[in-house]
Amino acid sequence: MPESKDRFGRFTESFARAMGTPAFLIGMTIFVTFWLGYNSLTPPEAQFDPQDQGFPLLTLVLSLQASYAAPLLLLAQNRQDDRDRVQIEQDRLRAERNLNDTEYLAREVVALRMAMRDMATREFIRAELKSFVDDLDERRAPQ
Repeated sequence: MPESKDRFGRFTESFARAMGTPAFLIGMTIFVTFWLGYNSLTPPEAQFDPQDQGFPLLTLVLSLQASYAAPLLLLAQNRQDDRDRVQIEQDRLRAERNLNDTEYLAREVVALRMAMRDMATREFIRAELKSFVDDLDERRAPQ
């Protein structure tokens, strides 16, 4: 059952995609133009859809096409909405993970900066060593 449902769903999407193309519009225009031209220019006994009756068969064909096209387009749109909903949820989860990662990295950077302030720098060590050497020199000098 799900496979046939999915097959029908794919059919509705391909149908909806085909109806929205310039080729479909041009094809329908050629079809209707040919239909109207043939039934307008041929003798009345050769017309299969009489002009004097207002082309009832053409009206029926176009109505039938519209009555099938509307539900198929809605089905295709519903499938697209479902895919969009899943994609939005995945995007939301990905954004949440990115935010958590960014916050973690920010905390780590702050911790590193705080640790670096507590670390002795090269200049601080040199100054301490120089002070220590000066103290040793002062202690040796009086002897």
